[in-house]
Amino acid sequence: MDPTSGEYPVVIVTHRGRRTGAIRKSPLIRVVHDDTYVLVGSFGGAPRDPLWVDNLRAAPRIRLRDRDLVIDAVATLLEGADRAPVWETAVRTFLPFASYQTRTTRELPVFRCTRS
Repeated sequence: MDPTSGEYPVVIVTHRGRRTGAIRKSPLIRVVHDDTYVLVGSFGGAPRDPLWVDNLRAAPRIRLRDRDLVIDAVATLLEGADRAPVWETAVRTFLPFASYQTRTTRELPVFRCTRS
């Protein structure tokens, strides 16, 4: 990945809508920490979380696609000391996450995806 190219690998996260139960798919920046996928709810630093974050809080079972690899996982919201090193990895992977955090008063949610 060349950070100057403006192109970053993404994963596709399949999840259920919390109100409708409908299947939703969200493309997210590919972040891996200690061989575990990580999802960051940045929404470009908007004042509210992206909709997929609420969906994962309500129904954390997801399917994650990284190119040809497809895994079923459970997404767990990280907080405090658990979040800190993972957040650092996310920022190293995609530097704009740091500026997105400065644009909002909310803490950008970070989820660890554990294979189920």
